[in-house]
Amino acid sequence: MIAEQVVEPRTWQRSTGAKATTPDLNVISGAPSAGAAMKAEGNRPLIIRVGKHLRGLFDRLIAGSSLVPNDPVLDMRDFAWTQGLRDHWQAIRAEATAVALVGHAAPSLATISPDHRSIAEVNKWRSFFLWGYGYPIDDNLARCPRTKAVIEAIPGLNSAFFSILAPGTHIPAHRGVTKGLITCHLGLIVPREGDVRMRVDDRIVRWSEGQTLVFDDTYDHEVWNDTQSTRVVLLIQFERPLRQPGKWFADLFLGFVKRSAFVQEARDNVAKWNAAVKQLDV
Repeated sequence: MIAEQVVEPRTWQRSTGAKATTPDLNVISGAPSAGAAMKAEGNRPLIIRVGKHLRGLFDRLIAGSSLVPNDPVLDMRDFAWTQGLRDHWQAIRAEATAVALVGHAAPSLATISPDHRSIAEVNKWRSFFLWGYGYPIDDNLARCPRTKAVIEAIPGLNSAFFSILAPGTHIPAHRGVTKGLITCHLGLIVPREGDVRMRVDDRIVRWSEGQTLVFDDTYDHEVWNDTQSTRVVLLIQFERPLRQPGKWFADLFLGFVKRSAFVQEARDNVAKWNAAVKQLDV
C-alpha cells in the first residue's frame, strides 16, 4: 500500500525578512457551515436551479438521443479510449502519489466546488484538479505530464481530477446535474483490507487498481471507504456521445454552466489554494 505523505504547516519568511505564519488553509477551504447548502443552492447557475426541477424531462430528452446505453453502469468497451488509461495507470498513479498526496496539494472538494459544500463528510473527500468544466488547470497539469498526455486524448473531456477519499468516509447519496456527462474512474490506490465500494442505483461496484469503471452519475449513488487506508482514483467526466436533438441541448446546457459565475468561482478557488500552498514551500 502506498502511504500518504502529509507535511505539517510551517512558518515562512516574507521578502522583507519579517516572520509570518503560513496562509490559513482552513480559512481558504471554506469548510461547510450551517447555511452552506442554502448559499450554494442560491449561487448555482439559473439553468441548473431550473433544470433541477425539470431533471426528468431533460434527462429523457438526452437519453433518447444517446449513442450508448443509458444504464447506471456502462461497458468500458463502448469507450475505446479507456484502454489508454489502463495502459498508463502505473505512471498516472506515480504522479498522483508524488504530487497530489503530498502536503496540502489536494484540498477538500468543498474548497473548490460550491456544489459539494452541503455533502456530509465532504472535507474527507479531497481533490487535485487537472481539468474543470472544460478548463485546464495549467499549474497542476505541468506537474503531471504523463497524466496530462493521456487525459487530453479523451474525446469530450470535461473534468479530470485525482479523487482522494480518507479512511472511514461515507459520501451519502447524491446525483450529477446532467445526463449529458458520463463519469469514468481509474483505480489508482484501492485498499485491500475492509471494504471500499460504491452504490450506483441498485448496483454495488468496487474498484480495482489499473481498471476503469464507467457509470452515469445522474443515478443516485453513494460511496463508502470502510478501511483504514486512503482510496485514490482518477475521476474523469466526459461528454456523452449523442445524436440530435439531445446533443444540441446538452451542448447548450454545458456552455451555460462553463461560463457561469458558479464555475468561475471554482476556478478561482483552485488558483487561490495553489498560490497558498506555494507560500508554504518558500
